[in-house]
Amino acid sequence: MVENTKNPIRIDLNEFKLHIHLKKVQLTLHFNSPSRRFYLSVIALVVNEMKRLGRITSIPLERHLDLLVLLNETIGGSAGSSETENLLPRIYRKWKDALPDLEDAPLFKVLGRRKESDEGTGRTYPLAEAEKDSWANLFEYQGSEENVRLKFSIDRIGATLDDIVIVYENSLNGDAWNQFISSLKEREEKREKTEPGYRVSEKPEVATPPLEGTRTLLPKRYRWAAMLTAIVVILGAITFAIWKTYLKPASGDVASIERMAFPLPDKPSIAVLPFANMSGDPKQEFFSDGITDEIITALTKVRDLFVISRQSTFSYKGKAAKVNQVSEELGVRYVLEGSVHRSGDRIRITAQLIDALAGHHLWAERYERDLKDLFALQDEITMKILTAAQVKLTEGEQALTSAKYFKGKQGLDCYLKYLEGLKYHRGFNIEDTRMARRITEEAIAMCPDIPMVYVLMGFVNQMEYWMGLGKSSRECIESGIEMVQKAIAMDDSVPIAHGLLSQFYSFKREYDKSIVEGERAVAVEPGGEVAHAFYATSLNFAGRWEEAVPMYQKALRLNPFGTTALYLNFGNSLRLSGRFEEAVSAYKKAIQLSPDNIIAHFSLSVTYVTMGQEKEARAEAAEVLRINPKFSVYNFAKALPYKDQSVIDKIIDASRKAGLK
Repeated sequence: MVENTKNPIRIDLNEFKLHIHLKKVQLTLHFNSPSRRFYLSVIALVVNEMKRLGRITSIPLERHLDLLVLLNETIGGSAGSSETENLLPRIYRKWKDALPDLEDAPLFKVLGRRKESDEGTGRTYPLAEAEKDSWANLFEYQGSEENVRLKFSIDRIGATLDDIVIVYENSLNGDAWNQFISSLKEREEKREKTEPGYRVSEKPEVATPPLEGTRTLLPKRYRWAAMLTAIVVILGAITFAIWKTYLKPASGDVASIERMAFPLPDKPSIAVLPFANMSGDPKQEFFSDGITDEIITALTKVRDLFVISRQSTFSYKGKAAKVNQVSEELGVRYVLEGSVHRSGDRIRITAQLIDALAGHHLWAERYERDLKDLFALQDEITMKILTAAQVKLTEGEQALTSAKYFKGKQGLDCYLKYLEGLKYHRGFNIEDTRMARRITEEAIAMCPDIPMVYVLMGFVNQMEYWMGLGKSSRECIESGIEMVQKAIAMDDSVPIAHGLLSQFYSFKREYDKSIVEGERAVAVEPGGEVAHAFYATSLNFAGRWEEAVPMYQKALRLNPFGTTALYLNFGNSLRLSGRFEEAVSAYKKAIQLSPDNIIAHFSLSVTYVTMGQEKEARAEAAEVLRINPKFSVYNFAKALPYKDQSVIDKIIDASRKAGLK
């Protein structure tokens, strides 16, 4: 076991003891029952989060509900419901009532101190005033019972984060906490396997006395009055609970319209944060990411809803971002967050929709289902979001995930294979692209009737076109068109298929067809950033730059953090429209996101030449040669699919003036 005498405050998760050894305070507290162990684990959770953030601050427990549920159901002995509306208020009330009263010690046993008469009621521990005061000062609360924010205020007793250590097995701090949680997950998985009927603890039943033999305490003439009074009291309590849970704003972390980075849309707006992978297996990351993708894609098909794109919301993955921060940085009112736990053929999904401007939850649900019910569950969550945000579907409009494609056991296997291929495609490098091809070929062999696997193969061909892998450029284009057309023949309502086909037609210089497919992509997915970007690119190559600019602007509003490719193409539209200063800004953002984006450096060099800034142009040309000393203007220009040849000639001429060959 790890011994650590340098740290005056030690949370020992091996023996569930909290040691506080300061100059004026010498306490060892033993959390010696399941419910007590749960509360020490809550302290460890708070401390670990503070150490990860690097400062002593309040930690919002509602964002760690899955961990709290895990702690409650394993070491806590399922002492009460694990649902949000029960677990969080329970933590709040227990600590709030107990902390000022160390002598009564309902949460732990004070080691080395005996009450005057053993454990008798009304007796006290022989504690110094400094010890009592220090313990009472160790915690600070913000928020409410529904929005528990806990701070382990060691700074109040003259300690720092460096003075506290978490111990588990032979590890310290973050490593100790991670090992502790992993051991609990393994314990729960074993329990689920050995107890087939096991379910997460339900709300405890209230015992009802038998009717037979009960005595009537009131005369008959008073019964109706008593009953009426009881009904009024109950209804009042329910009304008050609803007000506190749904209508009363939390005291902190409320988003402000004035601090929004972008104007709030005139329709309901939402950001879907990446669902956390709680499976304890990093290889399952693609599964939780895929569920997030499905919900985002379904929502983007709804015309009366504004949905932030995947790329921007996934920038928060693994970060402890506050809901109000997400709301203000992305310019949205609603934020959805959740988690996924997969164990064999069972899945557990939690999701909560938060109104960031009001500072409260619209709804929070926890589901435990068979894996085969995944698609129906995704659709159910999507519809819950629309209902909570008061968005009504118009006639003929649907907000469905991929449930209609992947059905039955074979469909589920195909879906998992598709997600795996998608993960490798997003690697955007040669090795991952080759792996994506192999997995997608397996998916097509398994599931020849599912359109999404052909779309994925179309993307593989697109990546091979840009990287020059295997086949000629022409073969990549023709193969890509064939794959995407197969998908569209199966289902004409797949937006990404039309967008990708639009790009292939641009490569082939069939501009009218490209624009038609781009328009179709936006029509099917009016809230999709990728659909707008594909359409804008088709307009760009066709010489309709003025029309492309607002399309790119819409794409960037849907994807506020942008991508290097999106800013690059936006810059091209601005440059060709004669808006050079704005083009320079867009190219610089592309380079900021990807310093070695050679095309952005090249385009910036051409723009500087056009603006008469030769020195800056040559500096960018030098960056091009740094990245690729063998860069050829002729080979690059030959691949540009602009309809107007004079555009390509001007690019060649400007790049020569910048010093490129």
